[in-house]
Amino acid sequence: MDIRTVPETASTNDDVAALARAGAAEGLWLRAERQTAGRGRQGRGWVSPPGNLYVSTLVRLQPDDPPAPTLALAAAVALAETVEAFGARPRIKWPNDLLIDGAKLSGILLERADDAVVVGLGVNLAHHPEDVDRPATSIAAVTGHAPDPETFLAALAESFVRWLYRWRAEGLAPVRARWLDKAHPQGTALTARLPDGSSYDGLFDGLDMTGALRLRLADGAVHVIHAADIFLIQD
Repeated sequence: MDIRTVPETASTNDDVAALARAGAAEGLWLRAERQTAGRGRQGRGWVSPPGNLYVSTLVRLQPDDPPAPTLALAAAVALAETVEAFGARPRIKWPNDLLIDGAKLSGILLERADDAVVVGLGVNLAHHPEDVDRPATSIAAVTGHAPDPETFLAALAESFVRWLYRWRAEGLAPVRARWLDKAHPQGTALTARLPDGSSYDGLFDGLDMTGALRLRLADGAVHVIHAADIFLIQD
């Protein structure tokens, strides 16, 4: 495992993608103490003050691997287990956001770089944004103590390697089972906003066998969702 830290960069995902194209091996982790152009899904900005975790890692795809998008589920499970080890109790929101009491703790962004996948993770350890459209939180806000980013990353890398191995060796089934165990309960009310602008309200009905979201609609039909922004419907 190759863990590197830089004081500042624009985006760890961009840096690791460049290293991947230059021949970097799987197991590379790049952490930045601060990002100047961090991003989340669909190009959203990711606020990056010092004290939080901004890191990307590299997975080289192999011929017999499960579908690459399902790495998002494995990454979410690894991160959830790591957060638990530092005293917080997150829930996973499909496909890979971690929430605590409905507030966002972290985000995960997967991007392809030729035959590799770059997995970027941003975790609010010490700080969380206040002026965003969705509630946010941090481990410090929940537990009263911010983990050291290097210590947190060491635990995360170990957990990720373990789940990456299971994803490869055993397929998606054990990852899916652990993901469901750590997700919000079945029956949770959700809104799904699809890339075409349409939206559906329904109840969380688990995952299908490929890791897609099952949303039970008011008429009892189940809509299977492969790409969407998911929002909890608050009481």
